[in-house]
Amino acid sequence: MANNFNVMAVIQSGRLEYEAAIFALSFRRANPNFRGRLIFAEPQPGRNWAGDPRSKNREIRALLQELGGEIVPFESRHFGSSYAIGNKIEGLKTMPEGQPFVFFDTDTLHMGPLEEVPFDFSRPTASLMRENTWPKEELYGPTLGETWKSLYDLFGLDFESSLDPREPDGYWQRYLYFNAGFYYYSCPKVFGDRFTEYALTIRDTPPRELVCQELYPWLDQIALPLVIHGLGGGRDTLEPGYLDGRTTCHYRVLSLLYAREADAVVERLEELIAPNRIKKVLKEYEPLKKLVYQKKGHKIRAMFDRADLPRREQKMRNMIKKANLWMR
Repeated sequence: MANNFNVMAVIQSGRLEYEAAIFALSFRRANPNFRGRLIFAEPQPGRNWAGDPRSKNREIRALLQELGGEIVPFESRHFGSSYAIGNKIEGLKTMPEGQPFVFFDTDTLHMGPLEEVPFDFSRPTASLMRENTWPKEELYGPTLGETWKSLYDLFGLDFESSLDPREPDGYWQRYLYFNAGFYYYSCPKVFGDRFTEYALTIRDTPPRELVCQELYPWLDQIALPLVIHGLGGGRDTLEPGYLDGRTTCHYRVLSLLYAREADAVVERLEELIAPNRIKKVLKEYEPLKKLVYQKKGHKIRAMFDRADLPRREQKMRNMIKKANLWMR
């Protein structure tokens, strides 16, 4: 497995620069035998960007290259400032066509070797670490099932085979829904072309059942299950416990990492960025400076019992904000 797929994340000016550095440091620690390409897709300035989205930090760019990362530019033809999450869709064009790939959000910490993950690249899937964020059922509007079915019908996909028969009708987990923190397939062009087509169609000409639904920031997660289902994947095509488990940790926000992740995750983060030459680069980012280097993250950690966390992430966020420790 070490030689037959590539890995991609997105790099951009600001927070994602620093997350990319942590991503690469943890990736190389966890995957010393990886022989595929580690690509950081970088959007280029153009008509869809209000400013220059490229990474400006020369030290981080040098560090990524030292760690074997390739910063590969791409043009934002359809998204940009209005929907920066679209980078994870359009950035797939940086990947070699016809070669299996795994995409990760940049806020991912690698804990174990990807070569041990039993990928079946012909049957794609994505992260199931999600909450009931979309769609919202309106009092007099279509049901959840009617909303999702309208999208499957729009693209000529079989809706019934996407349902989880273990869940009752009307319950959100009955319907295929992912977090876009990771996804994979056998060809980035096939996946990316379909992802782009579906996202643009939903954005520009949605079915009438979506008239009361918010499309932002959920557009990628609305289109993603349709792409995965249409390419023969689903919710059960990867054995649980690897990605979003012992192999990778999608921490998403540094404050949440300290609140809810295992001791091993915190220890890995702090160990990786402790060397002085790394610290000199990363301490410029305020959340890393305060939460990691000034140890304020451990104040967040003391606020929560990892064995009994609040059921809703929003409650954790509110508690951290009240303590003035919320930092991305």
